[in-house]
Amino acid sequence: MPVRFLSDAELARLSTWPDEIADDDLVTYFTLTSDDKAWLTATVRVENRLGAAVQLCTLPWLGWIPDDLAACPAAASSRLADQLQLAAAEVPGLLSAYGGWEGRTRRDHRALVLDRLGWRTSDAGDRKQLDAFLLVRALEHDAPGVLLQLACDWLRNERIVRPSVDTLSRRVAAARDGARAETYHRLASLLAPPRPTRLDGLLDVDDELGMTRLAWLRRSATAATPEVLKTELAKLEFLRAQGADRLDLSALPAGRRRMLAETGRRSTNQALQRADVDRRYPILLATLAETYVEVLDELVQLLDQALAGADSRARYELSQRVVERAKVEIDRGRLLDEVLDIIADPGVSDADAGRLVRARVGMTRLQAARRPAREREPRDHGHFDLLAARYKYLRTFTPAVIAALPLTGNTASPDVAALLDAVQTLRELNVAGRTSVPEEATSESATSFVPARWRGYLEQTRGQGRGAAYRHYWELSVLYGVQARLRSGDVWVPGSRRFTDPTTLLIPADTWAAQRDEFCTVAGTAPDPARQLERLETELHAAVADLERVLADPVSEGLARVGEDGDLIVSPLPAEQVPAEADALAEAVAARLPQIHLPALLIEVDRNTGFSEAFTHAGGAQPRNPDLVRNLYASVLAYACNLGYAGMADASGISEETLAWTSQWYLRQDTLREANARLVNAHHRHPLARLWGGGTLSSSDGQRFPQRGRSLTARALSRYFLDEGTTSYTHVSDQHSTYGTKVIPTTWREAVAVLDEIFGNPTDLAIAEHTTDTAGQTLATFAIFNLAGLQFSPRIRDIGRLQLYRLGASSAWRARYPRAGALLTQPIQTQLIADHWNDLLRLVGSMKFGHTTASLLIAKLHASSRQNTLARALQEYGRLVRTIYLCRYVADEELRRRVRRQLNKGESLHALRRDLFFAHQGHVRRRHLDDQVDQALCLTLVTNAAVLWTTTYLGDALDALRADGYPVTDEAAAHLTPAQHDHINFYGTYSFDVETELRREGHRPLRSPAV
Repeated sequence: MPVRFLSDAELARLSTWPDEIADDDLVTYFTLTSDDKAWLTATVRVENRLGAAVQLCTLPWLGWIPDDLAACPAAASSRLADQLQLAAAEVPGLLSAYGGWEGRTRRDHRALVLDRLGWRTSDAGDRKQLDAFLLVRALEHDAPGVLLQLACDWLRNERIVRPSVDTLSRRVAAARDGARAETYHRLASLLAPPRPTRLDGLLDVDDELGMTRLAWLRRSATAATPEVLKTELAKLEFLRAQGADRLDLSALPAGRRRMLAETGRRSTNQALQRADVDRRYPILLATLAETYVEVLDELVQLLDQALAGADSRARYELSQRVVERAKVEIDRGRLLDEVLDIIADPGVSDADAGRLVRARVGMTRLQAARRPAREREPRDHGHFDLLAARYKYLRTFTPAVIAALPLTGNTASPDVAALLDAVQTLRELNVAGRTSVPEEATSESATSFVPARWRGYLEQTRGQGRGAAYRHYWELSVLYGVQARLRSGDVWVPGSRRFTDPTTLLIPADTWAAQRDEFCTVAGTAPDPARQLERLETELHAAVADLERVLADPVSEGLARVGEDGDLIVSPLPAEQVPAEADALAEAVAARLPQIHLPALLIEVDRNTGFSEAFTHAGGAQPRNPDLVRNLYASVLAYACNLGYAGMADASGISEETLAWTSQWYLRQDTLREANARLVNAHHRHPLARLWGGGTLSSSDGQRFPQRGRSLTARALSRYFLDEGTTSYTHVSDQHSTYGTKVIPTTWREAVAVLDEIFGNPTDLAIAEHTTDTAGQTLATFAIFNLAGLQFSPRIRDIGRLQLYRLGASSAWRARYPRAGALLTQPIQTQLIADHWNDLLRLVGSMKFGHTTASLLIAKLHASSRQNTLARALQEYGRLVRTIYLCRYVADEELRRRVRRQLNKGESLHALRRDLFFAHQGHVRRRHLDDQVDQALCLTLVTNAAVLWTTTYLGDALDALRADGYPVTDEAAAHLTPAQHDHINFYGTYSFDVETELRREGHRPLRSPAV
């Protein structure tokens, strides 16, 4: 049983005083009450009084009392000395004298402190309870460092003095071993023969595949082609034959299942073969269960993208055809002009009109311009016909996919019920090899799911002896109906994670009943819709009154005015002028920033923040390689700078194999997010960051990167790149730190991704207001922000063209606000909102409380049909919230400037990210979403490290300038940006001299200003 899992540095850190104490801890733990002072006064000797006070305050803070009291942080001991009316200069000597006694007095005081605070040392019963607690926690968290911290927390909560780190380490190790045995015991019923043999067979090389079945299952798709779809279908069939779809692992906590599956995904075949059965089989079971869900989700995604690709190509051909038609229509228009000249001539009789037209225009031109009835454009301009031309291509894989997917849905909807019946009919036709669609499946009610724009095609081919054509149109309608309903959530796939029943994404109704009041309190939202609408009506009146004042004031016409046609005209703001003193200060500061290479920057920032401690082994193993931290830095930069393993190996001398292994086991989304949170929190605490903002305002925007090679997340978008690319969607605080990162397809509406990182924000930033550009806002986004108690403040293009809404009669608003009131042209359907109020609160509560991912629900709401009354209610509420915001935004010049300044901060960080991501012409080469997310998070990590380092030295430079007599003002310093990076060298050889950098004391010297 290996016990040692802490490095020497970690062991030393946990066995002595922390180097520093946080301000909050200083106030919380080292403040003496009047009773404390009276109790301490009973101690005669001054040094004993101070020493007892240190013990009294240290025990609740650390959960134990270090032996060397003289090493207590100076801030803590000085604070106690001040309260005891002792001179700060005497503190070291007094504590040394107290510590210099033989120990009896100190031990006596320790016993008195324990008695006064109600603490105790552990006995056999306590240790047994701790072991039981650790076993339960070890089933959820296998990382020993996490378990050690949980053990310390448990002891503190129970008011039990923490034993030595070595003792706790042994108990943690025993708990991990116990958790492994307990895991195997709980899954024993799933391991009856012949399953163990089948599981071992996953690790044998399959001659036909040329690899093991496990390796084959772990290979994700990169393109929606028929061949790839068939491979995914084969995986699904194999997994079902293994019983993966029926594996019930609910006996294990979700965290344990994730850890086992993660280990299976990252382990080599040889490592799994060498593992003991009590470890190997649970890993393989969890891997099979997780892989089944992933393959099922991937199959649905591939079907969606294949159908979308066919539709996209049909639309492209249609656009080309429309261009050609436009040319023909121009000729037809000219011919019509000639005909009209003849017919409209009063000198030409009716009897002569036809003869003259034929004579002057000519029968050849007339016949060429005539369009037969069958060629006259259908409602969709021929789009469905172009789509039908791809029917044979789609048939190469859609029958097998439809047969394999266990589709079900909301059968309370007649359209959904008709669609599911049509799906079953299609399956039966495919099995029987029949072409003709049964008569009962062609009725109006049976085809109610078909979009109106396509109905004409079915009507024209039904019953005209064109059974094959009807089948094509009908089958395509079924396929695209399935696609649309899977997106909206009206149809779902049992066993799927992303395409599941939407109601499972919401907090269960009985749980919600207990949490509803808590949510309303946290969000500041009224539980009663009438009260909430009253609040919003008050806000609307205030906002419209502000707008009325602007519109009535001739001086304010530079902000907005009402045009002659009654439309609102919003004038763009002039560029904000940066004060000359701010420019001069920026130049003076930049001249003093030290030059630094990127690896050294990363090491120095880690020394001050400990972000690398967030990188734990995916399987819970403890590092044995003394160079692990160095390898972590190199792996992070290999991702962040787009060098790849080979490029970083050339630049650093660290082998590709080492970099790949380190990345595989340590660089994961959860560890990278934790490391980023540590950097953001450290930056948030820096005094200079507070000049830039309070950490309550943020913005988000997408940054496009071209993709090299096929990827399911890559999309074509000619505005940004020649081929395909992906979008890295980042959330930036008003302090210039990046607290959220998400990779999304470039064609996604960015509004879908806005809320994920805000609701899932792991940092100390208390985001209360958020801004985006036009792409980041929708009515649903406005509604969700407001219901969650947050302010949404986007910058919207063509704001004057948006409709404004009102509560109540138009006449009352016009009478009270003659100019602004007339702009409120549409009424809000308050009854629709009231009828769905509880559902709206439950929807947003499910996002805010982390029950589901916001983007998953929002995407389904955006894709839902007009029949979805919840989506309509959300949009209606959003119309009211957006109207209030638009009135404020137009009338408040400072709000508009604040929004623009925040968006500019995001743009400046985009420039830094682009320069960091320099290798391979900035093309993303990772093809799988997980790898792309890891890379984006590494880029964010290095960006945050650069921002934090620059902020630190900007502060040093400002202090130096003040010392030199330079007039530094907060107003000028607020214009500085930590996104500047001319002082950072991104290129060249990468040397990770960790020991030398760690020996450096304090900050680097600033550069001397040029003479």
